[in-house]
Amino acid sequence: MTTAFDFEFVGIDGSPLPLKKFEGQALLVVNVASKCGFTPQYTGLQQLHHDLHPRGLTVLGVPCNQFLWQEPAKETEIAAFCAVTYAVTFPMTEKTHVKGGKVHPYYKWMRDRLGRAAHPAWNFHKLLTDKQGNPVAAFKSKVEPDSKELRAAIDKIL
Repeated sequence: MTTAFDFEFVGIDGSPLPLKKFEGQALLVVNVASKCGFTPQYTGLQQLHHDLHPRGLTVLGVPCNQFLWQEPAKETEIAAFCAVTYAVTFPMTEKTHVKGGKVHPYYKWMRDRLGRAAHPAWNFHKLLTDKQGNPVAAFKSKVEPDSKELRAAIDKIL
């Protein structure tokens, strides 16, 4: 695997979700959870996707139940919660392992390229790749979607 676009997830609806579908776009991949103190970041993530998708950014939500079981719901419930509570329109995957022995290959690849910073320590950890699918940066959960730090990194690659 040489770029982010070589990986595939399963969509929240159970269908294949190849990242090749987003080729030519920058990706902000975020492991998300519905019962986390950072859950209100969905608002900012949706705003980022809405504002910057026309310029070539796609936000991808990756539900994860590995941090204190903060995403216990089924995919249909997660999708409904995100749509109703936060009006989320960006693509989302099925629940996915982002660390440990069953880690998704995308997360392993990002860690191999960016080091420990790319290893999610909690929900709402953010991984950024450029329009060519190259790893750019990782952002801890506390970095808000509208932070200057994240926006500067995104603006630089758009």
